[in-house]
Amino acid sequence: MSLIRAFAGLRPQPEYTEAVVAPPYDVLNTEEAKQRADGRPWSFLHISRPEIDLPAGTDPYSTAVYEKGAENLQHMLDKGVLKQDESSYYYLYELIMGEHRQTGLVAVASVDDYDTNRIRKHEFTRPDKEDDRVRQVDTLNAQTGPVLLTYKQDEGIQGMMDRISAAPPLVDVTADDGIIHRLWLVDIKEDIETITTTFDAMPNLYIADGHHRSAAASRVASKRRASTPSNTSEEPCHYFLVVMFPDTRMKILDYNRVIKDLNGLSKDDFLAKVAENFSVTLQTAQHKPTQRGEFGLYLDGQWYQISIKSEKVPQDDPVAALDVSLLSEHLIAPILNITDPRRDKRIDFVGGIRGLEGLEKRVDSGEMAVAFALYPTSIEELMAVADAGQVMPPKSTWFEPKLADGLVSHLL
Repeated sequence: MSLIRAFAGLRPQPEYTEAVVAPPYDVLNTEEAKQRADGRPWSFLHISRPEIDLPAGTDPYSTAVYEKGAENLQHMLDKGVLKQDESSYYYLYELIMGEHRQTGLVAVASVDDYDTNRIRKHEFTRPDKEDDRVRQVDTLNAQTGPVLLTYKQDEGIQGMMDRISAAPPLVDVTADDGIIHRLWLVDIKEDIETITTTFDAMPNLYIADGHHRSAAASRVASKRRASTPSNTSEEPCHYFLVVMFPDTRMKILDYNRVIKDLNGLSKDDFLAKVAENFSVTLQTAQHKPTQRGEFGLYLDGQWYQISIKSEKVPQDDPVAALDVSLLSEHLIAPILNITDPRRDKRIDFVGGIRGLEGLEKRVDSGEMAVAFALYPTSIEELMAVADAGQVMPPKSTWFEPKLADGLVSHLL
């Protein structure tokens, strides 16, 4: 088996592409998805969030929802809105957000290599979210949400991508949020072979985002292998849809925290406790951290710079040395008594795309008492954690720009 391989993608026909392409299924709630799809019968949200086509209040995890998604997919196939390519290709995918541009490859990756950790993970998954993706993939008989992977840049692959992307793109769509999505077909036999053999020689790929989708792909493959002994590892279900970008082109934003209360402490008592493990400096304006170990703290209409004391930073543990870990270990857990951020309702997480204004709004409204702005986790830190076989704390990374749903899907 190859680590990755080309495949016959399911894509919108050119005249429908702009109408089909939609935000990822997991960045919108049901009401937001319904509003986005209103008046857009070919929006991919009818496949990725099919509860929008069922009566209000329908449980999004009911059997009817998954069946509706499959019905909508078949309808788009029947109407010629979506069509599977006749041959197997790789696809070049470019994302442009403002001045930032990143170009990568759409492929399918080996489930077996995911199972043996050659495709490395850095997060735990939640069983309920895995179950949702398993039912979605199984019912649609397709993978519609790509897993975001990264790899250590290869100059040969980069040169090839630069050459291919110098030609006019097959798809050039600007989404509602201003993000530009471009797609090229990699259809030259020699290029396809070079991509396959170059990645086969790589020791590892790394999951950046999409742990639940990749875990679900593994479960679906295992289930189908068990039910059909003749099902070999070369069958489509033993590969999962990915978009891969080189590590040098990935953009990780800060993933910030807001807390509902000060755990019964006064403002002064809280700041005094913070000062035991951090230096605390009042700021006259918003404070966005500029380096590791530095945080912005917003409380009672004021910004503070807090910096972890150097002796508190471990040197031999890639997880404990992360800023998200340091903040949790030395402030959020001991001072605010939040020891399980996955389940504690007193804490919430705000993606850096919302800016510091997003933090101020949550606190100034009275909904939250205090906010923390973090320095972004680096791709090198992510790889170090994955290489150590460890996992990051929840909500450690926020990747932008986001991949679109519907641009290329993988039929099983």
